[in-house]
Amino acid sequence: MFNKNLAKIILGIVISFSLLIIILFSVPSLREKVLWRLDEWRIRIDYALNPPEAVVFVPDASDIQATPVPINSPTPTIQPSQTSTLVMQLQTTIPTLEPTALPEVVKLDGIRYQDQHGLWNYCAPANLSMLLSYWGWEGDRTDTGKILKPFEKDKNVMPYEMVNYVMEQTEYLAITRSGGTIDILKKLIANEFPVLVEKGVHIRDVNGKISWMGHYAVLNGYDEEKKEFLTQDSYFRPDYPVSYEDLVSQWRSFNYIFLVIYSPDQELKLMTVLGDYADSRNADQIAYQTANSEIYVNQNADLFYAWFNRGTSLVQLQDYVGASDSYDQAFQIYSQLPEKDRPWRMMWYQTGPYFAYYYSGRYQDVMNLTTLTIDAASEPYLEENFYWRAMANVAIGNSQKAVEDLFTSLEYHPNFVPSVELLKQLGYFP
Repeated sequence: MFNKNLAKIILGIVISFSLLIIILFSVPSLREKVLWRLDEWRIRIDYALNPPEAVVFVPDASDIQATPVPINSPTPTIQPSQTSTLVMQLQTTIPTLEPTALPEVVKLDGIRYQDQHGLWNYCAPANLSMLLSYWGWEGDRTDTGKILKPFEKDKNVMPYEMVNYVMEQTEYLAITRSGGTIDILKKLIANEFPVLVEKGVHIRDVNGKISWMGHYAVLNGYDEEKKEFLTQDSYFRPDYPVSYEDLVSQWRSFNYIFLVIYSPDQELKLMTVLGDYADSRNADQIAYQTANSEIYVNQNADLFYAWFNRGTSLVQLQDYVGASDSYDQAFQIYSQLPEKDRPWRMMWYQTGPYFAYYYSGRYQDVMNLTTLTIDAASEPYLEENFYWRAMANVAIGNSQKAVEDLFTSLEYHPNFVPSVELLKQLGYFP
């Protein structure tokens, strides 16, 4: 009798649990919450067993498999032109801007706040839609997201992709520049140009740990007395204050890059305000000099960023061998950092080392770094990494492996132009 009652109880529990599962999965909103939670726990377990911060890349400068590309020679790139034809014409005729005192306090109104929550990692779509809204654009984060993140779990949107969106999907223009300063940000804001910056912040991640990750924010005001910017932060809240000091510290990890949107009739005004930054190559020189100077005054993770930025600036200036040497130094410093201080997501967001090593003939380093980055991610939704591993495979004659990686990259970013073009060169037409 006891055994029969126990069997009935167990059967009842199984049936009840099964019915609960059926109910949960029959309601879309509940199903999504359950799947999200299960996925979160899967990621936590994977990171606990294979902590990505424990993995380090060891470059091999001796493994050169081709003649390095000389400085200033034309090279293929996945980044679009940073200036329109009109901008390039203007750069030769920009009037000198007489120095004037900036207002002590500025706040630009007209930005419709967008948060990034509720949709997976919607930082870039939310921030770009906010910046566009200032200029009268009427869309929202879902409009930008359809193009910027066609695959929901794509881990990153690059600044050049946001520039492309503005240039191709709206009536406005956009540029990015590296090597920015607090002064140029204030100058832009004071002249009615809000600015989007990419920076590194420490946020609690899916593992429950506070760790470094890339983040965008829109700056639309400043207060000189408080020494802080007013930001529209899609992760935290609207009108989120960030001190000048904190911004510099966070911004450093992305080579002080900034993005400005403007209407065509504001082009001459913007170029005048930008001054030395009007010419993109000159801005890259400024970024290079900044990184050079920071190498001598920083330490720990900031020293890693300084060497990394030096490499990135040299890539932009097409000195690939010099860039490779800088990245070698950066990765050596990275390996010496305490694991908790390592910005292990760095290669999710920046591809400069791939350009440098590839165009220096160091294909194995490209292979090793991309593979390490892909394997360290519990969800390797990193189309750029698969693309660059494919590039290296093509270079060493492994076309079939390259094709596999290219099709994988297109799963994670449909119609990703570099992958589509390389597949066409290999005889495939996706």
